[in-house]
Amino acid sequence: MEKLSKETLEKWNQNPKNWKFGCLYFNPEDNRIFPPKRIPWMGWTVNFANKKSVIVFVIMMTLIISVIIFIPHKKYHL
Repeated sequence: MEKLSKETLEKWNQNPKNWKFGCLYFNPEDNRIFPPKRIPWMGWTVNFANKKSVIVFVIMMTLIISVIIFIPHKKYHL
């Protein structure tokens, strides 16, 4: 992947056409797995136009859900 200029990355991030429903980032030109959110201090998001990004997102969500389901919960009796 070639090094993109800060201006290009900022232009992509601020372009409303790259945001579906105002919150889902979808930019086929952007190869980053986790680009910053529209408001950068809020963290990162997933580029749903990038297959690698979606695969990483699905794996992470599967792991989180698996941990929640398979961790034994203590039962408290009163």
